[in-house]
Amino acid sequence: MTKTPDFTKVMQDMMASFPVDSSAMQNAFKTQAAMTEKLSKVALEAAEKSTEITAKWTKDTLAKLGDVSKAKTEPTEYTKSVTDFASAYAEMAAENMAAFAEVAKKVQMETVELMLAAGKDFSEDATAAVKKATTEVTTAAKKAAAAAAK
Repeated sequence: MTKTPDFTKVMQDMMASFPVDSSAMQNAFKTQAAMTEKLSKVALEAAEKSTEITAKWTKDTLAKLGDVSKAKTEPTEYTKSVTDFASAYAEMAAENMAAFAEVAKKVQMETVELMLAAGKDFSEDATAAVKKATTEVTTAAKKAAAAAAK
């Protein structure tokens, strides 16, 4: 009566009756790794395209500044040169901002597609795992009930 009961054997038997399938965890990890790879690809492509746009914009700006920095014979030519640069730069800015918007739009569309596909995959995996677990638990419960009835 003063001795504490040892439930170690009881717990071991109970845990053995409810097998754990580690393949579900492995499949979830593989699915997550594949999803991460796809999202990384989208992000890297967007970064590459953004870098290309920025480099082109900088190159074009420097070329236009080259025209502004040339020596002029008349003071009014400086005003015209700066005005032409400002006009050209505003046009370049609009074009490049539109290009950045296209990159962002593409990233958004690809990300949404990946998320929808992942949601469908996760849902199917979860349904399959729940069905399998239900079957295994039912079988284990029946075995335990049969063993207890003996």
